[in-house]
Amino acid sequence: MLEPPPPPALRSWLRLLLPALLLASLLGCAGLPDKVERTNTKAQPAAQDTPLGRIAKASTVDPEQSGFRLMPTGQFALQARLELVRRAQRTLDIQYYQIHDDRTGRYLLRALRDASERGVRVRLIIDDLYTSGEDPLLIGLDAYPNIEVRLFNPFPAGRQNFLTRFAVNIREFDRVNRRMHNKLFIADGVMAVAGGRNIADEYFMASAGANFVDLDTFIIGGILPRLGQLFDQYWNSDRVLPIRSIVKSEASDEELRRDFERLTTREAQPITRVTDLPGEAGGGEIVEVVGSTGGTPEPEPPPPNDVLGYGPIADELNAGRVGLVWADAQAYADAPDKVIGRVSTYGVVPIDDVDSVRYNVVEMMRRARKSVVITSPYLIPGEAGIETFRESIARHGVTYTLVTNSLAATDEPVVHTGYRRYRPEMLKLGMNLYELSPQKVSRSLRLGRFSTSIGRLHAKSAVVDGERVFIGSMNFDPRSDQLNTEMGLFIQSPVLAQQMLKLVDVIRQQGAYKVTLAANGQDVIWSTVGPGGQDVVVEEPETDIWTRIMLEVLSVIAPEGLL
Repeated sequence: MLEPPPPPALRSWLRLLLPALLLASLLGCAGLPDKVERTNTKAQPAAQDTPLGRIAKASTVDPEQSGFRLMPTGQFALQARLELVRRAQRTLDIQYYQIHDDRTGRYLLRALRDASERGVRVRLIIDDLYTSGEDPLLIGLDAYPNIEVRLFNPFPAGRQNFLTRFAVNIREFDRVNRRMHNKLFIADGVMAVAGGRNIADEYFMASAGANFVDLDTFIIGGILPRLGQLFDQYWNSDRVLPIRSIVKSEASDEELRRDFERLTTREAQPITRVTDLPGEAGGGEIVEVVGSTGGTPEPEPPPPNDVLGYGPIADELNAGRVGLVWADAQAYADAPDKVIGRVSTYGVVPIDDVDSVRYNVVEMMRRARKSVVITSPYLIPGEAGIETFRESIARHGVTYTLVTNSLAATDEPVVHTGYRRYRPEMLKLGMNLYELSPQKVSRSLRLGRFSTSIGRLHAKSAVVDGERVFIGSMNFDPRSDQLNTEMGLFIQSPVLAQQMLKLVDVIRQQGAYKVTLAANGQDVIWSTVGPGGQDVVVEEPETDIWTRIMLEVLSVIAPEGLL
């Protein structure tokens, strides 16, 4: 799913869009460069003789299996990434849909700069959708030795903002509408983090407005070579271009690095305004501080333990051994050529791509015999998904529990229209449906310290029969199915499954509405347990009438295939 920052007001959108459309009509669409100088590289062998390599070896129970540590709390997940950057000595391979120019994003980029100056090879892939305004930051990082930044499916023109990117490249809409949604972080080939989080304040409990309930997993073991192969598949793809083949600059590397330092300095720098005083010989000047720029404070340390009882992973890394859940696992990622609509075929007949994330998630669900528990911030099953639900319920009596965002919690109201179309049918099939309450979840200390911010769901996971687990970047919606590339881990572990189910239970009990059909069998109602007992709501909870009216309008005009 597209995950944009809060949109500007309508008039602001129009001020941005109309000039862009005029420019597009006058200039046409600039294409991607034909010939790009690039060096294809591969993941280096696991660095067994580095500090991280020695910790990984000491932590390994079975070299054929992989070790996992779920990270449901944002501060723990950020600390894990930063510890990997600080301790890496050979390589860092990093792939994200979004890295925001905010406190978290700048702090991580500075940490990558520090690693490069220690001689660590840093390869960074970012999807180009939400990099508007970040070109100076990213080419500045690219200017350091040992670092290369590449963009997935870049916008060659209209890079000023989100709207101009699509307007100026409107003739290539089918291409630029397809994005890389993968999230992967590998250090020295021996430790990794994968899951649902992007790099931004709101994914790590650092935003003042809204923060996400999300999920990552820390990884050691036999699956690491496979993760390196999946990263290389993207790094060396024709769909991924060096940033400086797209973002041109006449500045020297030294000047670019100086700009990077200014943009990401740990201490905020004042923005001043100089006013000359009148006088024949010059009456002097007044210097006013009118604002500040930069500023990258140290991230907030994690609490003593998370909802699963784990402490900060830094403590265990310092001790030389990490306690993990060991299991058999596989990793899959969609092919980068999904961006040009290329699909697997037998002859000329399209066939399912058995290495795609969606295929393996659906197959895992089809093999269910008892239960399926899904969390997804955007949930649009489509007719095919409904048929899969119906068949497994009828044939095997499978119990489904689905947790998603309410209208009040979602950051994509237009997507909620697609979900709403299938909600009554899912309830009629007897599925257990829960929607996150932004107010309730922000009051739950077990789900994180939200302070005055609201809570939203962003975790993408599935647990089948209490034994098999999916954790990844894929939402259960048409965009993840047809347009975005995704990545996922498939783990055979009753222990990990029970931990996942515990997390879902905490969300259901402390942060969600239970959605059911009213007595008439048609209308939808929401119920939750409050201080005075059970509360029942008969319309989209925690929303005003204008939001609900807008939902009705969007439900008529929003095509499901683009949600």
